[in-house]
Amino acid sequence: MTASAMIATQAGEFRAAGTDLSERRRSGVSKGPLIDISATSDTIGIHWGSDGSLRVGAFTTIAAIAGDARVAAAYPGMIASAHGLATPQVRHLATLGGNLAQRSRCWYFRNPHIACLRKGGPDCPARSGNHLYHVAFDLGPCVAPHPSTMAAALLAYEAKVITDQRSSLTISDLLGDGRNGAADNALQPGEMIKSVELPSPLQGERAHYKRAISRTHAEWPLVEVCARAVVKDGTFQFVRLAAGGIAPVPLRLAAAEAALQGKSASAANIASAAEQAAAGAKPLPMTGYKLDLLKGLVRDLLEKIAE
Repeated sequence: MTASAMIATQAGEFRAAGTDLSERRRSGVSKGPLIDISATSDTIGIHWGSDGSLRVGAFTTIAAIAGDARVAAAYPGMIASAHGLATPQVRHLATLGGNLAQRSRCWYFRNPHIACLRKGGPDCPARSGNHLYHVAFDLGPCVAPHPSTMAAALLAYEAKVITDQRSSLTISDLLGDGRNGAADNALQPGEMIKSVELPSPLQGERAHYKRAISRTHAEWPLVEVCARAVVKDGTFQFVRLAAGGIAPVPLRLAAAEAALQGKSASAANIASAAEQAAAGAKPLPMTGYKLDLLKGLVRDLLEKIAE
């Protein structure tokens, strides 16, 4: 949700806007030297391709993305995700790259006196401890949900990430599949996110974003969903659904997508697809409620798109 160091290195930790990094250093979770990095012409700003595609520099703030009218018209799901993220103060500092590469929000990880997998510890204390806000899709040894709202939105838009070492990573390439409990992403030591590219929107597509939270403002989502679809002649011609807050990485809801592809946009089909959103879930003892939230969000978004 907030901008942070883009990736830890053996020599030190990168610092851009540092909104999350500063918090971790104050608490003692992050220590050691820092490597300050600055924006360049190819790492900041919003750039349009001749084919209608979009490239956003990693140093571009969330507020700049959220406030761009042309981006809002082309990628409304991403813009709604950016608007829902954090607070206005944080959005004016937080960068896109920092949001993608931020560290876990798990309270065990954030406690400097508790060892966990992401700090070199032997296990995940949340698994046998308080995991009320943790995963409902248990994919690996760490049960903390991935914190990046923008990652879930970009997954729905099938975006590609460009780093200073690699030219085309999917969101799944960037963040992994959730089986590595020791890392927040799959970046290499010293690798830095430079930009994100989105393909041009499909003709007639609509998109929405919605989150379930425990209070009205400035709260981390319990579950969040970004939905894209093309409905033509009353039929779903294209569907993409991506969710955050439910797994160690953002997830595409493939079973729900498949349940709607080529089907009429009826209330019954949407309700059936929403039930499929929980396919493959393995909730923890305290996180089963997230599946009800997930199915409800998917249903609400699809009904809105189909109106």
